[in-house]
Amino acid sequence: MEVGRSIPRVDAADKVTGRAKYTDDLCPHPVLEAAVLHSTIANGWVKSMDISEAQALPGVVKVLTCFDVPDIQYPTPGHPWSVEAAHQDVADRKLLNRRVRIYGDDIAAVVAEDLITAHRALKLIRVEYEEYPVALEPEGAMAEGFPPIHEEHPDNVLARMDLRTPIRGGEFETVEDVLSSPKFRQFQGHYETQQVQHCHIENPVSFAYMESGRITVVTSTQIPHIVRRVIGQALGIGWGSIRVVKPYIGGGFGNKQEVLYEPLNAWLTTQVGGRCVRLDVSREETFQNTRSRHPISFDVAAAVDEDGTLMARYCKAVSNQGGYASHGNAIVANAVTGYRQLYLDQIGHHAQALTVYTNRPAPGAMRGYGIPQCNFASECFMEDIAREMGLDPLEFRKKNAMPLGYVDPFNGITCHSTALRECIDKGAAYIGWDELREKYKNQTGPVRRGVGMACFSYKTGVYPISLETSSARMVLNQDGTVQLHLGATEIGQGGDTVFSQMAAQAIGIPTEDVHIISFQDTDTAPFDTGAYASRQTYVTGKAIKKVGEEFRAKLLSYAAELFPDADGLTILHRHIADGSGEKLISLADLALNAFYSLEHSVHITAEDTNHCKDNTFAFGCCFAEVEVDIPVGKIKVLRIVNVHDSGRLINPQLAEAQVHGGMSMGLGYALSEEMKFDPKTGRLLNGNLLDYKLPTAMDHPELKALFVETVDPSGPFGNKALGEPPAIPVAPAVRNAVLYATGVAVNSLPMSPQHMVEEFQRGGLI
Repeated sequence: MEVGRSIPRVDAADKVTGRAKYTDDLCPHPVLEAAVLHSTIANGWVKSMDISEAQALPGVVKVLTCFDVPDIQYPTPGHPWSVEAAHQDVADRKLLNRRVRIYGDDIAAVVAEDLITAHRALKLIRVEYEEYPVALEPEGAMAEGFPPIHEEHPDNVLARMDLRTPIRGGEFETVEDVLSSPKFRQFQGHYETQQVQHCHIENPVSFAYMESGRITVVTSTQIPHIVRRVIGQALGIGWGSIRVVKPYIGGGFGNKQEVLYEPLNAWLTTQVGGRCVRLDVSREETFQNTRSRHPISFDVAAAVDEDGTLMARYCKAVSNQGGYASHGNAIVANAVTGYRQLYLDQIGHHAQALTVYTNRPAPGAMRGYGIPQCNFASECFMEDIAREMGLDPLEFRKKNAMPLGYVDPFNGITCHSTALRECIDKGAAYIGWDELREKYKNQTGPVRRGVGMACFSYKTGVYPISLETSSARMVLNQDGTVQLHLGATEIGQGGDTVFSQMAAQAIGIPTEDVHIISFQDTDTAPFDTGAYASRQTYVTGKAIKKVGEEFRAKLLSYAAELFPDADGLTILHRHIADGSGEKLISLADLALNAFYSLEHSVHITAEDTNHCKDNTFAFGCCFAEVEVDIPVGKIKVLRIVNVHDSGRLINPQLAEAQVHGGMSMGLGYALSEEMKFDPKTGRLLNGNLLDYKLPTAMDHPELKALFVETVDPSGPFGNKALGEPPAIPVAPAVRNAVLYATGVAVNSLPMSPQHMVEEFQRGGLI
């Protein structure tokens, strides 16, 4: 069995020895260097630009401005293209923008012989602006009289959503009737999350050149096939005129599920005669000019009967979209959908969401796609209800959790498997829940301890909201090993390893005999939309299984020609064997026959597409034990454990590593990370790794990952989502532990020392 085995990563040796080639390692020399001029206002217009001094600087090849770019607005998110116009992404930006919508907007670019010259030239460009007021919050942008950030949306509301589940029971007509009924206990809450950055190690970098009239872009991206399409749209040229190559990449976490600077770089090479142009984005530019996680505010309400059953809930979420649509309303829509799905309302549910343009840097996809935000609101609210009603918070959650067989009333996503209740029990046993709750109740003094928890659910992929399709190719080598070629992308998560294991399992050979092609080249790689939505082991896995079984059948068919009298042919220990287990020929010898036979020479390959039309839910929970130093507002996480139901684990060791990484991101989200802005200018104040408080190894407790394995019938090998879920429940678990320790409910993130001192002052502890 190859699936379920903890084998080392197939790329481990190359990465730890430095042999692995990333985008910048492949850049040819000499190369022209590009640098981007960013606006020094957050809202307004570029009225004029004087580039004469910059253009005259020795070493400058070309200066290009927002007045020079094609008059084409294009979309940037990494979504599959829709043939239906109503489902296409919002096209609201150009390669360089004359209409300035954020501080640091891209307004001009310099291409020079070296980077120092390019940056010197930027300082010589003179810009005249027409400046407008700045709004960094939705309330300000929606205020009467505030100018439209995009003319198509005069009120600065990009999109709205209003969904009501059918009312059950017949006694009430609306959710609002339930939420005002004296028959039930009524609760309300307000929760807010902050804007944070992905902080992947490798900044977005690309180089572009022309060859035979076509543009090649080599880039650090999660979505090479989508990058190709968006470049074509942005430049107004045929998509077949573009080739995109994705080498190894140093992390993405959703930021590189956006088409960031590739279209600009592709256009720049066309403006300098097809010469190679490198556009390397600094850490500061990555913070300011790429993507981040949306700040979202939630107003929620619930009606609960006396035995702790949720009867109805309401959720309104307002998402701060910043200056450009990016993924648009999809993220906040996913947030309120996830809020509805985790727990079942017996009578009905009402959700509202709106996405508002502001003058902040535009957020986009980030690990969890809106669910970390809604999960903070959901799990804080569930804890607050249980606390006020005197209910056991574990039993309250288990009583109301999504049941097996649940079907979402709007999108039809079905709960094919669930072990959430078992995850809760396993996590409680590990942390010593009952003992710690008894030990830490009714504490006094300046330093107190507490224990808390939070649950989550997360769907696997994007069907049926969007297209889910994946292709795979397998090719027999002369030594009997197999080449595996995918459009799916390894982005540091271990994808290539589990892909290899799944292929080996489907064919019936050892994983060591599968050679995966890690680089994606859109000229040759089978189509796949890329790494996002925790989709690849589920969606791409189905393609691998389908093609692997076809490939296996072709091997056995050729073997049947060689051994026409043998029955029950199978693949066993790198050999073709008959039904009795007798080895007839090695795969290596079979391959030599297939390649070089004078009777029947054939190159055995298999390639196919799997159009995935299913989805399922992953589940889990987080338990945290904390120590709170009240006078200084310091929260120390003493112990933390995540317990996951991600179906069958393809590689348990890699699964554990995924969980550890997600827990680390969750701790930063909970305790320290926040992008801070000057409210008057919109300038980002902490866009670097010194001032942005990313937790280090010294800030982490031991991270514990546990699993309750199920076999999901919809998964290719019983597996379901794991990539994003580990980051989801950590922040509310820590918050709920602080609540138990201090009695103070913290309803916004991050729980930094300054914030906690303010909360403890309001709570009367300081």
